[in-house]
Amino acid sequence: MPQIAPLGPGDPAQLGPFVLSGRIGEGGQGVVYLGRNEAGEPAAVKLLHVKFSGDAVARSRFARELRAAQRVASFCTARVIAADLEGDIPYIASEYIQGESLRDTVEASGPLTGAALERLAVGTATALTAIHHAGIVHRDFKPDNVLIAADGPRVVDFGIARIVDSTGTITSRAIGTPAYMAPEQISGDTVGPPADVFAWGSTIAYAATGKAVFGGDSIAVVLNRILNHDIDVGVLPEPLRGVVRSCLSKSAAARPTADQILLRLLGRPASGDASTIVLSEGAHAANPDSPARTPDRPGRPAGTTDSADPAGPPPETRFSPPSAKSGRGRWIAVITAAVAVVAAGGAVAFSQMGAGRGGGGDPTATSEASVSTRPPSKSPSKSPSPSPTFGSVADKAARTHKLTIGVKGDLPGVGLVSGQSFSGFDVDVAKYVANSLQVPETGITFRRVTKGDRARALANGDVDLVFATYAYDDNKRDGVTFAGPYYVAHTDVLVVKDSPIRKLDDLTGRPVCAPLGSDSFRVVQAKVRATPVPAKDYSECMNKLLAGQVDAIPGDDLILAGFADRETSLELAVLGLDLTDQRYSVGLPRKDARTCEAVRSAISRMYDDGTMKKLLESHFSRVDFHPERDIPVMLPCRQES
Repeated sequence: MPQIAPLGPGDPAQLGPFVLSGRIGEGGQGVVYLGRNEAGEPAAVKLLHVKFSGDAVARSRFARELRAAQRVASFCTARVIAADLEGDIPYIASEYIQGESLRDTVEASGPLTGAALERLAVGTATALTAIHHAGIVHRDFKPDNVLIAADGPRVVDFGIARIVDSTGTITSRAIGTPAYMAPEQISGDTVGPPADVFAWGSTIAYAATGKAVFGGDSIAVVLNRILNHDIDVGVLPEPLRGVVRSCLSKSAAARPTADQILLRLLGRPASGDASTIVLSEGAHAANPDSPARTPDRPGRPAGTTDSADPAGPPPETRFSPPSAKSGRGRWIAVITAAVAVVAAGGAVAFSQMGAGRGGGGDPTATSEASVSTRPPSKSPSKSPSPSPTFGSVADKAARTHKLTIGVKGDLPGVGLVSGQSFSGFDVDVAKYVANSLQVPETGITFRRVTKGDRARALANGDVDLVFATYAYDDNKRDGVTFAGPYYVAHTDVLVVKDSPIRKLDDLTGRPVCAPLGSDSFRVVQAKVRATPVPAKDYSECMNKLLAGQVDAIPGDDLILAGFADRETSLELAVLGLDLTDQRYSVGLPRKDARTCEAVRSAISRMYDDGTMKKLLESHFSRVDFHPERDIPVMLPCRQES
């Protein structure tokens, strides 16, 4: 557990929504505080040093750290939950991991063995794979940066991480902790993902032996051993022994990738990349509360089979959320204190000497049949067999290659059903996410759900996922788990492009549409006195705007752009007022944190591979609209009690 020091003179009492209660640590760039948000949830809040607040280079590094952390899916890692880099006191708030470091654990209780060592290896390999999938190299992977939480190991501290360039390598200054550095970090050669793999092997060896395997009494001895000596890994069980041995190769090219490490540890073929489902499986296997693992597949719950297994359960099966547990069964809020260590003048920067202790769906699929359908009984005299259940929606998707997804059905450009076809931004996002869960387009059944019906539909198993806008307290009110957001829209105003309305004050006294059931007009009216013109819905508002009966329509900017994009008689524009946020998220059955992690990973890839940009251009390009392009700060995947 990190030692929390009291706040000192000059320390702030609050940063953004976080009330600060103590200091977690301090580094070259900033101080990390323990804070709590309005809901009382803990967070680690890193504040850039005042001396750097006006330094454009320092702010740029801080922003790069934020982007790096945001890109990493939180499979056995920790995520950013809030940030403000534009204000006078820039900060980054991250999840808080409540647990001891691997080093402290080993020093207090001795080397890890058996299932504990296995969970450590699988969990940290899962984290490293997620980090590398985001195009990030950690560069300081070591026992101090692995925390042992109640729900398994977590890899933290992206403070000195670097984003990989287009060649897949990093050539900047060497940074790291001596006993866990790769040979290429010492020799000044190209540093990339293989350096993390070497450090992972050294860390696992440390966990199994209780000693830094390349440690020594001086830096010179440590570096010489890394460059010239091999280590004995005989104490490790197979397959871990062979994996660690290959990771500690002096040649970076000869080492396996993080994907290959994870696949081998899970008993899968070590070819190709680890999919989102495999990452989810790794995180599940690393959790001490997961079901027992089988000997041939150490990372898979007992009794499971591959998705291609013909002996698997029938496709029409209902997700059954896990029952609530007390104590360790609850999701532990996590936080990472990312304190940068920056080298000067090209020299190697060390945390400490010696041992290295550091301070796509089918558009015609519209069936609304419940996914909880039971197989028919072969004999009327016998009771039907109970439907097989899964531990998560992700498990169901991987096994059956089918999902039922709820979306809006009355919003052009966002989610619209026309005859037997569903189309729109939400629909295409859902297809992408489903594909990442191993569900093809032909396996998706779209179903229209209203705001009042979506929580019940998830709870009853009528739908597996819902893609919609959610308020920040809907998870508590509706009893669902959120993944995302996948997009953050804003309350804004739609006008005719050549109208004199350019800013909010221009609406004073003008007729503005007030659609029934929408809060958007009230948001505008709270800031400027416009004249309301009632309408039953946004379609009627659009007709009034085109007929000149109103001068503006307030609403969610994505919805406004969707309506405007299909109009050809007039050029329309969204002003860009950004009055309030509207969060587009994926609703999941309650407590399904495993699927939440898998969905968030898919969302991250949508932004990284350019899919999100293409979807926004595809659905909203014919209106003057400037949608958000950056990946939003995603919420942690909680298992609410």
